[in-house]
Parts: sequence; structure tokens; C-alpha cells
Amino acid sequence: MSTSSTTDQQPPTGLLHVGRIGRPHGVRGAMYVDFFSSHPQRTSPKSKLWVAGTWYEIATAKPQGERWLLSFAGMDDRNIAERLTNSDVYGEAIDDPSVVWVHQLVGSVVMDASGTQFGTCVGVIDNPAHPIMELDNGFLVPTPFIVSNENGQVVIDAPEGLFDAD
Repeated sequence: MSTSSTTDQQPPTGLLHVGRIGRPHGVRGAMYVDFFSSHPQRTSPKSKLWVAGTWYEIATAKPQGERWLLSFAGMDDRNIAERLTNSDVYGEAIDDPSVVWVHQLVGSVVMDASGTQFGTCVGVIDNPAHPIMELDNGFLVPTPFIVSNENGQVVIDAPEGLFDAD
């Protein structure tokens, strides 16, 4: 069984990294998948995911603890599933107004409700508690402080002292 990633090809522009293929299960091509997002739409039958340079349609999906047991339409061979082990899984953004996506933050101006600008988001750091926006001036802003995110502007409710130079 291969343990190296089979994702040499870059995903199409606009797709989000939503999970990673784990080990195969059984002999009919099913596999475990660890998803990074909790959107049930990702695992609905007929949903499409981009894996290792190919679009796959989900045939079946069942939760198995903290991961999912998936099978793709037309994939009924364990050997094919083994070749996908450790591959990154990509999907299209799901329209959910309650969720802020990384690609929506990067490049946005970060400000408070009064219009005071603190910098531009240049990246988002994954953190166990919650993601943290990294600004172009080096400041770090935890994402729970986000009040709104529209038109390239992220409005935050920052606690006093967050932007002090000391």
C-alpha cells in the first residue's frame, strides 16, 4: 500500500482544501476520509470532490466516529482506493453566510466599526483554538473577533490592547 500523496496536480482555482483520504476499507473501493469542514453537503450522494486530478462523485457516505467512510461512483476496486490514500480532497465553497472562508479574508482590509484600519490580512494561521488572521504589519487577530466580512473589508471588535506595540 502506498503512503505517499498522489496529489501532484494542483486543484482548479477556487476549490477549497476540505479533507484527506485515509486508508481503504474492504475490497469494494470504500475509503476513510478525514474532512476539515463540518458541512453535511460535502458528503451528500452525488456531491463532487476533486481528488488527485480527478472529479469524483460520492456514491455513499457514512459517519465513522470523527471521519467518514465514502465510496465514489464507479470505483469498486480496493486497488484504486489504495492509490488515493493520503490524497488531499478539494471541494467547491458552500454558500453559508455563517461561515467565513480563508479565501474571503486574505487581501481584506481589517478595521473596527469606527473605520480605524489595522492592516491587510495576508494569511490565516491554523490554530487549535481557532484560526488567526495575520496582518501585513505583523499583528495577529483571532477570528472570533470578526463582526462582519463584506466587500473586501473585515470589521472586528478587538479587545483593548490587541494592537498595542508593546
